[in-house]
Amino acid sequence: MALRDFFRRKKESIKKEEKQLVKKTEVIKKETVKPMKKPVKKTDEGLAYSILKAPHITEKATDLAKNDRYVFKVYKKANKTEIKKAVENLYNVDVINVRIIKMPPKKRIFKGIKGIKKGYKKAIVLIKKGQKIEILPR
Repeated sequence: MALRDFFRRKKESIKKEEKQLVKKTEVIKKETVKPMKKPVKKTDEGLAYSILKAPHITEKATDLAKNDRYVFKVYKKANKTEIKKAVENLYNVDVINVRIIKMPPKKRIFKGIKGIKKGYKKAIVLIKKGQKIEILPR
């Protein structure tokens, strides 16, 4: 009997020590955990450059520019509202309409070597009459 009591007491004392350790670690965690920082907001220009890749310059795009429509390559996850805000902030123009086109990847063969031409996403942006975007510096 005495032996059983000895082991029982030992288990009880170990459980008490564990509870005290848990309480101490909780206190330490509360002290060391720093409050989360507020997320850093991107500036308007930084936002624009994370959405717009580059202006898409082709014959068709230059013809569209005469009718106040400009073509931009954009990142695949960009949507119409983001593109509109980015163009307005970057070029200081009023955007009326945005249309998006997804160009699929294409298979190409060059000198017997097979490859894939990357797909991309482009946006056609209609701006207010009388406003212009300087895409190519003069």
